[in-house]
Amino acid sequence: MIVVVNSPSEAAVRVRTVVAQALGGELTSEDALRQVEPEDVEGLLHASLAAGAEDVELTRGMGASPGAAVGRVCLTAEVALDTSDRGEPVILVRLETSPDDVAGMSVAKGVLTARGGLVSHAALVARGWGLPCVVGADEIRIGDDHFSVGEMVVAEGDTISIDGSTGSVTLGGARIIEVEVPSELWQLLEWADEVAAATLGVRANADTAGDARIARKAGAVGIGLCRTEHMFLAPDRLPVVRAMILAETEAAEAEALEQLAEAQREDFVGILEAMDGLPVTVRLLDPPLHEFLPDVEDLVVAEALGELDDEGHRLLKAARHWAEANPMIGTRGVRLAHVRPNLYRVQARALFEAVIDRRKAGGNPQVEIMIPLTVSGPEFAEARRWVEEVAVEVALGEKPVVGTMIETPRAALVAGSLAAHADFFSIGSNDLTQLTFGFSRDDVAGRFLGHYLELGLLDHDPFDRLDDAAVGELIDLAVKRGRVAAPGLKVGACGEHAGHPASVRRLLAAGVDYLSCSPARLPVARLAAARAVLGA
Repeated sequence: MIVVVNSPSEAAVRVRTVVAQALGGELTSEDALRQVEPEDVEGLLHASLAAGAEDVELTRGMGASPGAAVGRVCLTAEVALDTSDRGEPVILVRLETSPDDVAGMSVAKGVLTARGGLVSHAALVARGWGLPCVVGADEIRIGDDHFSVGEMVVAEGDTISIDGSTGSVTLGGARIIEVEVPSELWQLLEWADEVAAATLGVRANADTAGDARIARKAGAVGIGLCRTEHMFLAPDRLPVVRAMILAETEAAEAEALEQLAEAQREDFVGILEAMDGLPVTVRLLDPPLHEFLPDVEDLVVAEALGELDDEGHRLLKAARHWAEANPMIGTRGVRLAHVRPNLYRVQARALFEAVIDRRKAGGNPQVEIMIPLTVSGPEFAEARRWVEEVAVEVALGEKPVVGTMIETPRAALVAGSLAAHADFFSIGSNDLTQLTFGFSRDDVAGRFLGHYLELGLLDHDPFDRLDDAAVGELIDLAVKRGRVAAPGLKVGACGEHAGHPASVRRLLAAGVDYLSCSPARLPVARLAAARAVLGA
């Protein structure tokens, strides 16, 4: 039986006390902000598991998205959907997640993966949705209808509990502690916004109109990262994306792209309406195309069993064609756009037509287009030219705001060349960390990172807290060189580090103008931004 326990906490008492003292004149609002840690706010906003003598901890992974959840083990997205349809809570358990699992994640109460780290697919999606998630639980072995940890076997359909803050995975339905959020917290965050507003704004990463509404309600002053690829993952859109990939003629490709453009136009209208009057930074397609295709190994097995139809054979051919030894640094982002330039043109047209629609409806849309993974001025300038041509074609009536991500060491080092063509930079600290360290963010957590931390070879997880010595220096260089070439250049940071208190201080020191984090982390980021400005 699941028991929800409402319990006051030291953090809640602290927030109530300092706000009361500030309102009573005993403290200034700035002093009140100094006395509440971002970790206190984190603890107030998310449930946790209550340790009981009867609870059996199966294993521990990395807490990737805070909160506690109890549900039935589902090993595939299909089983998750069926289980949810029966009205039962779901914990999706996977070796690692991919875009194919998004439908299952959308109905889950929590996600557990055997592989991955704090910036893996599962972690990023879960944090964006406020979904409890544990990753890198590498003791787990997953079978066809069960998973095991040592001698313990957990069948599909059994109940487990996960804690996305501690990484604990427990057999059965553990008690959940839900801490009452004091109303004084919202007053504290209003003071935080007043302190930080002129120096360090806090935006949200949001990919849907629903996310945008949640973000605005949670205090975001705009969207710093709208990942357009997430719009392609809905069950009714993935087949259209695949039709575009499989297209053998320009006409077939154009037809598929038009369907995608219409769908994205509707999405953009909803997002711009939710964020009316606030900036919305839209990143054009970033991942490689193979992420929208079935797994090659699964298709090969199906082929061997004689289970592939004509479309399946075409998908296998395409999956083999787009497969790469290291897709993270392969044909993705602006590189893919240079191979398939109609992709970015169609996305830009959908966005600009949404802007025009919102203006006709009396809205005040404020859009910025972001080109991912650029590493040279000419490469970015060509992509910008496509966007500007589309703006003229649709009669946008103004020059579009176009910027780029700084997410490779080379981009940081040649930031001056990029800034000559860019209206803004956005620091993609997840990939910048990965490429600076030479660490695969999806693999290191379950392999050697914990060992390195135990031995003191690293003093912290660089995917959790921004590395000061190297990644921080590259960010310093990017901001400095960018602003030498383009004084007044606006710079944001949209990696997960933007929600980490120590990282926020480092980003402010580098000269970043705004942060962008998942909606669930906004209250923490707002307080962290204010404390960073105050030097707390």
